[in-house]
Amino acid sequence: MMDAAVTGMMHGVGAPSPWLVRWAHLIAPGARVLDLACGHGRHTRWLAARGAYVTAIDRDEAALATLSTLANVTTLAADLEGAPWPLAEGTTFDAVIVTNYLHRPLLSRIAASVAPGGVLIYETFAQGNERYGKPSNPLFLLAPGELLDAARTADLRVAGFEDVTLPAPRAACVQRLCATRAAPGENPGTAALYEPAA
Repeated sequence: MMDAAVTGMMHGVGAPSPWLVRWAHLIAPGARVLDLACGHGRHTRWLAARGAYVTAIDRDEAALATLSTLANVTTLAADLEGAPWPLAEGTTFDAVIVTNYLHRPLLSRIAASVAPGGVLIYETFAQGNERYGKPSNPLFLLAPGELLDAARTADLRVAGFEDVTLPAPRAACVQRLCATRAAPGENPGTAALYEPAA
């Protein structure tokens, strides 16, 4: 596991990830959202303030306690790596958000949590990040194209993908994915998503 200082910096209560903000137009008000490994809940707070109903899951009960009184937020303390999947079989969400977290055995479970017509927004560290600091353990660093492969295996349509080195707030190598699941009756291979004009 990453040390607390690094995790706190990445999962603090600051501004939401620019990648989430970029694709937030795909999350309608009233959407059911899963914020997995939510940390202190910067994305939970931001999405709930925009009218989403967020299920926030993390193993840090103290961090979850800071979210428990927020409107439209349900918290669930769970060890995602050492215990069974914490949600009932077949539970899906209109949007699934994962940032700065990687446990490969859960990738298929995460993708399966995206409802028809829903969206997966995923962003975490990639190989090469060891040059800049933590995380440096290969267990926590995506291989080239790994998120793309996971999305395709799960029959999700890729709306956006980046494998980049970010200069700030500190240098980091990351992969970012936005992918959707076709709605009923929709051709899963031809529908296009367009970002709003900047």
